Amino acid sequence: MNISPRADLTAADDKLAQLHDTRDAFDSVAADYDGPRGNNALIQDMRTEMWRRLDATFAAGSRLIDLGCGTGLDAVRMARVGHYVTATDWSPRMVERTHERAEREQLTNRVRTITVGAHELCRIEDQGQFDGAYSNLGALNCVPDLAAMAVECARLLKPRGALVFTVIGRICPWEIGYYARRRNWGRISVRFAGSMVPVSMNKRVVWTRYYTPRELYRAFERQFTLEHYRGLCLLVPPPYLTWLRERHSHLYERLWRLDRRTAGWPVLR
Repeated sequence: MNISPRADLTAADDKLAQLHDTRDAFDSVAADYDGPRGNNALIQDMRTEMWRRLDATFAAGSRLIDLGCGTGLDAVRMARVGHYVTATDWSPRMVERTHERAEREQLTNRVRTITVGAHELCRIEDQGQFDGAYSNLGALNCVPDLAAMAVECARLLKPRGALVFTVIGRICPWEIGYYARRRNWGRISVRFAGSMVPVSMNKRVVWTRYYTPRELYRAFERQFTLEHYRGLCLLVPPPYLTWLRERHSHLYERLWRLDRRTAGWPVLR
């Protein structure tokens, strides 16, 4: 297929505009992102599960890249348990929050902050210096080209470096049921677009793409070997339905335990 220079330029401009929309949206919520919007009880459960995986993957004293560090909860926690973290984010306000958190915890000797998006890792010059990289809670869903990002991750990591991440998947049973009951078919279809779609946050837009495991594998297969993947919170409500957790806490706890036991089943990942 032939694409004219003008059309190609328009596509590049659109991608840049989407990235700026996403950055502005996260800048706008950085001040209160440690609250219910970005760290409610459901998100805390997911975050704790990710920490277990990171602890099982990286030896103490590892040099790590945090892709999409947000307010620094993960970066500071990883520094606290003995790692050296380069915390990156496309949002300058989020990076400021991470630096402030590291200062409060007296961990600035272990947490380095850089305002750089996961789509522009070429700006980091530490080639082959990192033991691993991680990204938590869907930051990679906002990256327009995961395959290009994978190339840069491979450049930055040591030969046997590991990449660990959580990504928001395409299929969410609770979301389908919740919006089907309200006959909101348009909202259900958002995850199935197969491309970047606008998701509202704080009266702004976060451009997001939802993935299947196979799509993720294809984005990274040239640079990385898949060692493990599992479902996360497939059987419990998504974070924006935290009121269900509060109203039906006993049911939630049972579903959470079941989710952890069955997360590795092929049909549920």
